[in-house]
Amino acid sequence: MPDHAVAAGAPDASAAASGSAPGGQVAAPRRLPLYAYLILAVLSVGLFLPGFFTLPPFDRDEARFAQSSSQMLDSGNYVDIRFQDEARYKKPVGIYWLQSAATALAGGPKEIWTYRIPSLIGATLAVLASAWTASRLFGGTVGFLAGLMMASCVVLGVEARMAKTDAVLLATVVIGQAALAHLYLTRREGRDGRGPALVFWIAAGLGILVKGPIVFLVSGTTALVLSLWEREVRWLKRLRPLAGLGIVAAIAAPWLIAIAIKSNGAFFAESVGHDMMGKVAGGQEGKGLPPGYYLGTFWVTFAPWSLLALLAVPWAWAKRRVEAVRFCIAWIVPSWLVFEAVPTKLLHYTLPVFPAVAALSAAAAVDWFAAAEPGRRRILFGVAAALGVLGFAALVLAVAVIPYLVDGRVDAVGLAMVPVVLALFALFLRSVARRRRIPAFAAGLAAAALLYAGTYGAVLPAIDGVWVSRQAARLVEAAHPCPDSIVASAGYSEPSLVFLLGTHTKLVHGGDAAGHLLAGGACALALVEQKEEAPFRAALGGREPVSLGGIAGFNYNTGKRLRLTLYRLS
Repeated sequence: MPDHAVAAGAPDASAAASGSAPGGQVAAPRRLPLYAYLILAVLSVGLFLPGFFTLPPFDRDEARFAQSSSQMLDSGNYVDIRFQDEARYKKPVGIYWLQSAATALAGGPKEIWTYRIPSLIGATLAVLASAWTASRLFGGTVGFLAGLMMASCVVLGVEARMAKTDAVLLATVVIGQAALAHLYLTRREGRDGRGPALVFWIAAGLGILVKGPIVFLVSGTTALVLSLWEREVRWLKRLRPLAGLGIVAAIAAPWLIAIAIKSNGAFFAESVGHDMMGKVAGGQEGKGLPPGYYLGTFWVTFAPWSLLALLAVPWAWAKRRVEAVRFCIAWIVPSWLVFEAVPTKLLHYTLPVFPAVAALSAAAAVDWFAAAEPGRRRILFGVAAALGVLGFAALVLAVAVIPYLVDGRVDAVGLAMVPVVLALFALFLRSVARRRRIPAFAAGLAAAALLYAGTYGAVLPAIDGVWVSRQAARLVEAAHPCPDSIVASAGYSEPSLVFLLGTHTKLVHGGDAAGHLLAGGACALALVEQKEEAPFRAALGGREPVSLGGIAGFNYNTGKRLRLTLYRLS
């Protein structure tokens, strides 16, 4: 029978891992105080805000989500989801409702940052929920450190700044897992589990409305592995599955029924048949990658804390009989294996397991990875440090080099940031090696904070070449012949262009762009990519277009450079 750790936290990781306090008693719970959550909330927002208002819309998912939410707000149709005239049925409606509500409350002109508000809130809630869960598993110190690690890891920082589903989904996943952890750890104590069960099913219902059944992938595999490991399934009755499924249905079914009627079943054919099953059966959108991809990219996505996760592996294995550790292993391993097995791979897909990674890493760090023998620990530290440096240094150097590769210029902020950030990371490594916990986490946090402030706040917004749609929008604004001018874009069809220029923007080929000018008179504009110039001019039938300016840039989705010219007819 496994050791019973703690149901609601422990004074420290060592006590939690042994299952007892001094005198042989079960470790007394120590909850994370309210002020610690306030510190984490302020810290999270501070880390997430650089670039939040100034970064243009990213292609392609962010721009598609934001534009569809904008059209939902404009049309007043909160059932159907549209991108221009095309049905957008890949994801459920939850994120569109949240983005529309945030934008309506924020008011003002159409700005991408208002559509990012749900992601900012979702990421912050995910940090707080991660801290809450880890504190219940391993004690307040571990909970605070796990929250800090989540707030400052690379991938959550990216998702907090993008108007997409993943930060909000993560919040629902972690809240559901927190409830599941409580039910698992208190299963022998005779406690009433109705409250946690209610939280679990509400989180599941909201998660389904945001991104479909992914939330059940994580909780379902966790519960399955725990039941097999314990050779016991009776504890799952505490979830009250029949009543719980009724709660999920009450949350998600009204819209699912409405969209099924509205779309004549097309939503399910697209979202389940094409989007979800397409990702399972083969790599969608050129994203088919082999197993091991997430393990290889983990050194960047969980940076700067990735090396702590590797150091925690022997500790977690040695403590696997401890129920708190066992829960985290069941949370991480099966979901990770599923993500690695699915051909379609994107960097953020493993984000739902990162709170458990953070909890184990923090718990092992507080215990100073005591399970490993000193000799093996030194070898493991050398490997982890080398991989950690490789991933983090590559990220820092990329930020400094990209402005030169794209715009042909040296960014002073990016260049100045490199030695300072790497010095802080070196201090982090040194402090870990010397078992100085507070300096280690302070240095790691400082390295991450400086990197994100410089990257998102200064370097990325200034790279004109990657923000082709922003350049185009500025060109159109300067040349606008009429208040209601409509642009036809030939050869460049990124969704961010539609978001910035308006719903009526036409994404066409060269001949159709010429037809738009001929039919629209002096108010019509055409944005033509160099490869579409010949068919564009041929379709004009001898009429000479007037150039209003040109732009050049790099399309990071296609990996190609492009040159665009804005035209009107004389």
